[in-house]
Amino acid sequence: MQTDFDAIVIGSGITGGWAAKELCEKGLKVLVLERGKEIKHDVDYKGMFQPPWKIPFGGKPLRELYDSEYPVQSKIYAFDETTRHFFNNDKANPYAFNPEKPFVWIRPGVLGGKSLVWGRHVYRFSDLDFEANKKDGHGCDWPIRYDDLKDWYSYVEKFIGVSGQKEGLAQLPDGEFQPPMEMNHVEKVFAQKVKETYGGSRCVTMGRMAVQTEAKNNRGACTYCYKCERGCTFKAYFNSIVSTLPAAQATGNMTLRCDSVVESIEYDHATKRASSVRVIDANSREKLKFSAKMIFLCGSTIGSTQILLNSKSETFPEGLGNTSGVLGRYLMDHTYGNGALGVMPGYLEKYPYGYRPNQIYIPRFKNLNNKEEPYLRGYGYQAAAQRLGWNSKFGAIPGFGAKFKEAMKGPGPWLMYVAGFGEVLPNYENKMFLHPTLTDSYGIPLACFDYVYRDNEKAMVKDIVSEAHQMLAAAGAVMIQDFSGTPPGASVHEMGTARMGRNREDSFLNKWNQSHEVPNLFVTDGSCMTSVACVNPSLTLMALTARAVDHAVTEFKAGRI
Repeated sequence: MQTDFDAIVIGSGITGGWAAKELCEKGLKVLVLERGKEIKHDVDYKGMFQPPWKIPFGGKPLRELYDSEYPVQSKIYAFDETTRHFFNNDKANPYAFNPEKPFVWIRPGVLGGKSLVWGRHVYRFSDLDFEANKKDGHGCDWPIRYDDLKDWYSYVEKFIGVSGQKEGLAQLPDGEFQPPMEMNHVEKVFAQKVKETYGGSRCVTMGRMAVQTEAKNNRGACTYCYKCERGCTFKAYFNSIVSTLPAAQATGNMTLRCDSVVESIEYDHATKRASSVRVIDANSREKLKFSAKMIFLCGSTIGSTQILLNSKSETFPEGLGNTSGVLGRYLMDHTYGNGALGVMPGYLEKYPYGYRPNQIYIPRFKNLNNKEEPYLRGYGYQAAAQRLGWNSKFGAIPGFGAKFKEAMKGPGPWLMYVAGFGEVLPNYENKMFLHPTLTDSYGIPLACFDYVYRDNEKAMVKDIVSEAHQMLAAAGAVMIQDFSGTPPGASVHEMGTARMGRNREDSFLNKWNQSHEVPNLFVTDGSCMTSVACVNPSLTLMALTARAVDHAVTEFKAGRI
């Protein structure tokens, strides 16, 4: 068994796949370590074309099983009996959940990670986002700006396939788009009403998605057939097992090892480099060690930080490279599950065609040039209008006989929701850390969280709900209901904990996603983020990964790593 490589990539998800692809295509011999079990495209998509009447128990939660073995994972929209095999078993692989300060940590347990079940929205950060920390004093200054990343955004978008509409907004830069998906009739009505009510100050556009509308990159186009998180035989949506990992494999330079739980990274004090990765085989529990010239840590925000904090040495007693003390600190996510929904009366002659795997999007429109609200930063909305099925009438229509049967024919009314994603400020007190005594079955200390939303987030959430309600009302919705109260982490956009920065005193990584203290260690998953903006982070993480690999290989070939 080969144990020495040019590079080791820890994690096989959205960023791990990109790191593997770029490193292998640049000629390096690469070992990819994945904690979860191996799955294969198509073969392991157990629920892909399963119609509702064939799903066990209609997809309803198996309460005893879910409560005992999947109490956290079952909280995400993508979890049901058609996708359960993709997710981590919470009982077998727990973390220290604190009911007084709940933080939801979603963890798939298979090759490809969250790239299999993610929401697929992809938006670029703008300089409004990259400059925010410096301007308002929250968090350290990003060491890069939009111009540093724009070409890498384009590089990534062309490969993953992004459908979307150009809008010319400074706060939401346009990208390399395939044709956008189409709004349904009621969404078009909503967009027109928002335009009439608010003029040009608010944009309603089609969501920008890593779902192809054209067959490219050895992948097909979306057929609007069913739920993407179950898997896509046509490879229309981007995930690492149909895109980046096959590209890496095609070079002949990748060695893939699944069921490989990374315990820690070893540091060589003499060379001042990370020297090897300690691994526990998930099946045999055999302890192994693999060495490399450089290491790319792409194991997710929490997973990577857990590894770094557990990588202690005489040089770094508080975790590998953690001289600044910020490792695990400044944990961030997006406020999620806040907004409003209502019935859109009429339009009963209209019905959507197929299953469109996308929402419409309302980009940030608050605090763009100056602070106008009683909070800093801003938020964006994902929204959709949906026609309820016939079963929505069950129990709601009185009577029996012929008139009852006639009333039960056809689908229900149109329902529309508007839900916001709000930016959370960097805060030193929001953190992830290791439990001092409790360990998992591998002997690795459990991840713990001390995280709450503070006054700025609470004020923003209040505005998110209010504005969603007002827009629905302006569009003619009735029976509007507000909703809020989703716990931290539920957005599955956790970021921070190993942030980039200009100074080693207050950050973990430099502008190349390279450890300030350990030059052959790179971290490119969500833990590297210095702030979170209000848009989905995956596109930025992919662009950062490609950029970091380009720099790392240049340094490697020059003999500086």
